[in-house]
Amino acid sequence: MRRLRRLSEAECYARCYGGWEATVRIIRLEPRRPRYPVLVTGEQLRQRFEDHLDAREPDAVPEPEAA
Repeated sequence: MRRLRRLSEAECYARCYGGWEATVRIIRLEPRRPRYPVLVTGEQLRQRFEDHLDAREPDAVPEPEAA
């Protein structure tokens, strides 16, 4: 089925629950502010982890067990 327009939250609620109750209200929330400043990006974290793996001694890496 192709939709002609997007449904609002109120229309979706009415479709799912068959009506509207006085106890239900839709409120708009402001977007959350970041809790902490981001000190490192995902790419920097990936690179540090890769560097850490490369810096390991070969003897410290356990051999995988044959199943």
